Amino acid sequence: MTAGPFDARLLRRRLERRVPPFDPLLRDEIAWRLVDRLASMRRRFERVLELAAVDDALERAMARAGLPPFPFHVKAAPAPAPRAVAGPSVLADPEFLPFADAGFDLVIAAGGLHWCNDLPGVLVQIRAVLGRDGLFLAGFPGGATLVELRTCLVEAELELTGGASPRVAPMVDLADAAALLQRAGFSSPVADLERVALAYRDPARLLADLRAMRESAAFASELRRPLRGSVVRRALELYRERFRGPEGTHPATLDLVFLAGFGGRPEPREGRSVRRA
Repeated sequence: MTAGPFDARLLRRRLERRVPPFDPLLRDEIAWRLVDRLASMRRRFERVLELAAVDDALERAMARAGLPPFPFHVKAAPAPAPRAVAGPSVLADPEFLPFADAGFDLVIAAGGLHWCNDLPGVLVQIRAVLGRDGLFLAGFPGGATLVELRTCLVEAELELTGGASPRVAPMVDLADAAALLQRAGFSSPVADLERVALAYRDPARLLADLRAMRESAAFASELRRPLRGSVVRRALELYRERFRGPEGTHPATLDLVFLAGFGGRPEPREGRSVRRA
């Protein structure tokens, strides 16, 4: 198993866990923006591989956009999810893809890749399973996502214990994302970032949403440290005091990093990056 900051077994256990009904905001937001990119291409994809598939967010987004289902759509699920997903699925970790080379003309991932320990290796594998003119599209949280929560947790833990451990997963920034695409051999590689401004009446609800969406950090054992309840309470106090909007709500930054690239030989140019508000 690939060494890295995340515990793959813990991530799988979380995906298998049943949770109360919740609004799948994160995956729906990413899926909709990916489908919007697909719709603008005016191209029909026949053989589609969806990575890190844990629900039907992609199908919902396609229906919303008025797009027909893919003729052949395989979902690679990282764990036996409690909620069934439509269509054929294969139990497969994105870091170990069990597919033949050049088997798909579209590989798409609406979330999930931000939990990979070896993202460069994942991109190389994706590049291999794509046909020569195949398209890769992915979106996941990155950049300054949850910077408010991250800041408050660090300050609270330093104040109460004299030290701080990682509490929010490390995020891929835009420049690194563009470089990774080029390094993996994609042609016409593009990485862009879109910021989504969330607002909560109380930041405690943000923590509840992260747990429900199975997006709380899952660090490897050597990085995991028990998080005291007193630290969480103090962090929420700091959040309420320091991050307060004009209407009494509390902002939460969500930066979505989107990757796109085509199969084929890499072009002799640098991957470009675009930042969008």
